[in-house]
Amino acid sequence: MKRKITIIGAGNVGASCAQRLAERDYADIVLLDIIAGLPQGKALDILESAPIIKFNSRIIGTNDYKETANSDVVIITSGSPRKPGMTRDELLKINTSIVTEVTRNVVNHSPSCIIIMVTNPVEAMTYVALQTSRFPKNRVLGLSGALDGARLASFIGAEVKVPVERISPCVLGQHGENMVIIPRLCKVNGKPITELLPEETINKLVQRTIKGGAEIVELLKTGSAFYAPSAAVAKMTDAIIMDKKEILHCSAYLDGEYGLKDTIITVPVKLSKKGIEQIIEVKLTEEEKQGLSKAAEAVRQVISDMKLK
Repeated sequence: MKRKITIIGAGNVGASCAQRLAERDYADIVLLDIIAGLPQGKALDILESAPIIKFNSRIIGTNDYKETANSDVVIITSGSPRKPGMTRDELLKINTSIVTEVTRNVVNHSPSCIIIMVTNPVEAMTYVALQTSRFPKNRVLGLSGALDGARLASFIGAEVKVPVERISPCVLGQHGENMVIIPRLCKVNGKPITELLPEETINKLVQRTIKGGAEIVELLKTGSAFYAPSAAVAKMTDAIIMDKKEILHCSAYLDGEYGLKDTIITVPVKLSKKGIEQIIEVKLTEEEKQGLSKAAEAVRQVISDMKLK
């Protein structure tokens, strides 16, 4: 019997993620949206590709949460997209109410699921889902470092001209301005990029990664990134559904790890069928610890501005 994955939100990220996961062929997919016909049409289109791609996963589109019942993993992508010039924090008011309502429905129909948050600002929305669901902290996590690390790895690969699978990035902190990229722990074939690239080049790559989402928003004019985000969340889902015990960088609730409490930031975690099986604590320099603390405080400030219902 196949596992079951629900994706809330049939926009570009949600639909792309549904396609990627359906093609994995290890789970049945439910794509839900409040817009009548949208998830049904996209799900049918993906399903009709099955004979070509050769997958047998069942995929349905729906406007009814009843269809999502007993999901193993629920991916939340619903919310207002970020527009040109809009900061992640400006999305807070709109998306807090959306994510709160969505999470309540998810819990009612899939009380044992693991929630992966994609909606921005991702740390704050992960916190909303955690508080609303009352799930243990290992079962609510957010997309962030898996995406930011992929962006950085693609930039490094283009610079040093090596296959991207040989690159191991290290991205911590907040998804956005307070991202903490640690060049000495970003490696190519096991060698730190600090030994391969000049400091000026590394700084440019770091800044481009921090502004990676904004760069795409500015180019698209009327949308935001979805190919890389959907690939990153699919990779996180793989680790959970297939119990890989894989170490990925994700937004996670900290309760003393790294000396930080009651905040959600990107850290390396071991993902398995339990969700977050373990938070990996990397040894940091004092300067790096300060950067992480700054990111944690920025997220706390955003969280304090929220009024959870």
